[in-house]
Amino acid sequence: MTTALKVSELVDNHTEFEGPALYTLTFVLAMNKDAYAAMPDDLRAILDEKSGEEFSVFAGGVMQDFDAPARELAEDNGNNIVIVSGDDLTAWQDAVAPIYDSWIADMESKGIDGQALIDQARSLIDEYDG
Repeated sequence: MTTALKVSELVDNHTEFEGPALYTLTFVLAMNKDAYAAMPDDLRAILDEKSGEEFSVFAGGVMQDFDAPARELAEDNGNNIVIVSGDDLTAWQDAVAPIYDSWIADMESKGIDGQALIDQARSLIDEYDG
């Protein structure tokens, strides 16, 4: 029998960022196109109904619901929680900027406006950041 370990049992230090996160968690429900096409219409309809926006809201809610209890567990275990803010936060943002620049260049080489996608993502994060 195996025992599931929680992150707070595996590490002693955690880092949080003040303000908007430096990341956004994405959920993807993927399926082989041929396998999907081979499904009967009624089963495809069920899959379509239970995925998309409805599933995204559910998955995001589950993750959000577990954030506070997970942090509390880390605190209860005596873990060190570092909160990055102010000038330190700016330094982190500056450090990751080349990753964005590289990704934008990669997208542009494929004929995709990467900067527009980043701008749209940031706008949506601002709109829905609670």
